[in-house]
Amino acid sequence: MSKDKFQMGNTNDLSHLVWEEINRKNLLHTPIFDLQQVEKESSEGVKATFVTLEAPNWVTIIPWYRNKEGIPCFIMVQQFRHGSCMVTREFPAGMVDKDEKSITAARRELLEETGTTSAHFTKLVDTNPNPAFMNNRAFIYLAEDLEHTCEQSLDETEQLDVLSVPVSEVIHEMGSNALYDNGIMLMAMGLFLKEAYKRPELLT
Repeated sequence: MSKDKFQMGNTNDLSHLVWEEINRKNLLHTPIFDLQQVEKESSEGVKATFVTLEAPNWVTIIPWYRNKEGIPCFIMVQQFRHGSCMVTREFPAGMVDKDEKSITAARRELLEETGTTSAHFTKLVDTNPNPAFMNNRAFIYLAEDLEHTCEQSLDETEQLDVLSVPVSEVIHEMGSNALYDNGIMLMAMGLFLKEAYKRPELLT
């Protein structure tokens, strides 16, 4: 057998992979992101220009409960998405306001979109949704001990249906149904299943 050409993962010294920033300028400002042009230089002296999106942080909430029959369910929302021009079924989600903590945004978005509060939030991840060109963070929370306390409080441009969907149905449909066509949803479900690996009662 020939010698393995691939090195084992090394996190001790990554300096040879880091590009240093030389210059940055804003190309476009919009209500939800800034498009920026960034000039950088590699550790090998290569200079290049890249485009990045400076965006606010996002939060996604996975509201879990058992219905009257004892079946594990999610509270989900359906809405029209202007990027795909499709109606999608998703977990409640939204942007984190400037200087707002992610948990505060999670509580706010859950209440605004579904009229529901949660007595038990678990942060499942704090991650970069696309490090190739985005600088923001995505926070995903599992929300339990739910209570419906009020009606929706939506923005003028929001139009959402609120649904109760069995967990088993969502797992079955993810990635194979046009309603479940949101990549952040897939990430959230992967993290939910990781949590369920430790807590099987979330599925049964």
